[in-house]
Amino acid sequence: MTAIIRVINPNSNKHVTDEMSKTLDTLRRSGAPRLECLTLEQGPRGIESQADVSKVEPMLAQLIQSDTSAAAFIIGCYSDPGLALCREITDRPVFGIAECAIATALTRGSSFGVISILENSVKRHIRHLRERLLHHRCAGDRPLGLTIAQIQSGGKTLNRMKKIGTILRDEDGADVIIMGCAGMAKYRINLEKFLSVPVIDPTQAAASIAIGVVALMN
Repeated sequence: MTAIIRVINPNSNKHVTDEMSKTLDTLRRSGAPRLECLTLEQGPRGIESQADVSKVEPMLAQLIQSDTSAAAFIIGCYSDPGLALCREITDRPVFGIAECAIATALTRGSSFGVISILENSVKRHIRHLRERLLHHRCAGDRPLGLTIAQIQSGGKTLNRMKKIGTILRDEDGADVIIMGCAGMAKYRINLEKFLSVPVIDPTQAAASIAIGVVALMN
């Protein structure tokens, strides 16, 4: 029986879930663990504040605890909401996309830059990096000044990402760029072509690691 990796979008925006699933198509292989995406329908429209993070943490823990079919879980938000809590209540692997994106970035270059959605997102990201003692590897974290809904619907999103990515590369010295939101997935290829440096989609990074871990289990 093929193992299932449950990829959870902790906001209620199903369009984000669909984009996450599309970006994982490149990792779907016959015989490999199956990547299944779902939306936390009770969640906020976007995870854009610490209040949003705190709101979804118990919901994620309850979902993971009640899901008996998945071999592993991916929390599809760059704030990694509830990661420690969810790991505490299950013995199955739980992956945070920020943690996995950073780990992947460190294999591709010496310092990484993060494109965030909002200014308050940057503060959360830096706090998490300091907790992991990895802040010295972060060249910069700069916001787009866009909500998740605006990122999904706005035709100017890619141009703004190109502008911020260029600043992170040329002024901050990043040689790898992390897209700091799962909702940015559809822009990765075009952004990487424009910047000519590796661009990490955090959901892809987490899924890549999860597939390897699950394949080696048992």
